[in-house]
Amino acid sequence: STMFLVGLSGGIASGKSTVVAVLRELGCAVIDADVIAREVVQPHFKAYRQIVHYFGTEILFESGEINREALGNIIFSHPEKRQLLNSITHPEIQKEMLKQILKYFMLGYRYVILDIPLLFETNRLTKFMKYTVLVYCDPPMQLSRLMKRNGLSQAEAEARIASQLPLDEKRKLASHIIDNSGDRESTRQQVLRLHARLEDSLDFLWARLAVGTVVAGLGGLVYLLLRHFIS
Repeated sequence: STMFLVGLSGGIASGKSTVVAVLRELGCAVIDADVIAREVVQPHFKAYRQIVHYFGTEILFESGEINREALGNIIFSHPEKRQLLNSITHPEIQKEMLKQILKYFMLGYRYVILDIPLLFETNRLTKFMKYTVLVYCDPPMQLSRLMKRNGLSQAEAEARIASQLPLDEKRKLASHIIDNSGDRESTRQQVLRLHARLEDSLDFLWARLAVGTVVAGLGGLVYLLLRHFIS
């Protein structure tokens, strides 16, 4: 059967980590783009050497690791430097993601979930996804969760939310929605239903039917050959 990719995204404080935890509990293959993005800028990686070359050693901690806050401050006020950083890191992130996808393919997984925070903002990777899933919560709840979680004022939280595509816009772009506005159990039930739907995807039904037809055809051929030799 054919393995397919599922893109998972959300908004800041919409509860994506809750959904990922349930998916992992179910034994799903989840590739976290954020984790990979942190890994590829570690010392000994190609991206690390390029970043230090272009941005200088002042963005490093004494340990030699990249000070993400210092780098973030530079790119926040210089869009051209942000583009440069993306041109260094994105190819390495995609290469590592591809390696992990191939690993899961070899292990026989039906589908792989790519957890990509800015999936709908960048829109470059959506074309590779069979389905896209948005973890949604209503805007007032998103705001109060963010203020509580990060200890922010309302204005600070609103500014963070405004830097992303609104959840109601993303909602129109996703093929599946998990509404995380309710309690944890309600979210969990939605994830279980989604998992069951993906496992029973028609993509696999056609693949299974094709394999079944081939097997049945071979069985018939073997039966005819046996009859020919026995008679």
